[in-house]
Amino acid sequence: MINISLNNEPKKIACDTLLSDALIQWGFGEIKIAVAINSEFVPRSTYTDRRLQDGDQIDIVKPVGGG
Repeated sequence: MINISLNNEPKKIACDTLLSDALIQWGFGEIKIAVAINSEFVPRSTYTDRRLQDGDQIDIVKPVGGG
């Protein structure tokens, strides 16, 4: 298990977890979101390649419509 931060909340996840798998576990599988890891935007096309590391700080933002 590794320790990460998800929107400033501590979480434990399995080692070698892909970002795409973690997003599904956290309920974001089909939702349009933006993800930053350690303050860097992560392109959606790399979610299935990006392995989460111990100490990663993950921020997930849902788009807000407005006018």
